[in-house]
Amino acid sequence: MGILAALIIGAIAGWLAGKIVHGAGFGLVGNIVVGIIGALVAGWVLPQLHIQLATGTVGAIVDATIGAVIVLVILSLIKRV
Repeated sequence: MGILAALIIGAIAGWLAGKIVHGAGFGLVGNIVVGIIGALVAGWVLPQLHIQLATGTVGAIVDATIGAVIVLVILSLIKRV
């Protein structure tokens, strides 16, 4: 996957995760970072749980969104402490 595709998928995933986890959005650049970190988290967590989702661009967005939601939930829990 090219760097531009990773940035676009990260932005979409971060934006979606920000909508799912209300009040946890970080703006465009923050959403891209959260989306990319989320993709890395999902790339590790989902195979550990033996979860195989769709392939291709849509699958990458879904995986990255799941990972970004996990990252945002963890960040919101850390903020509360």
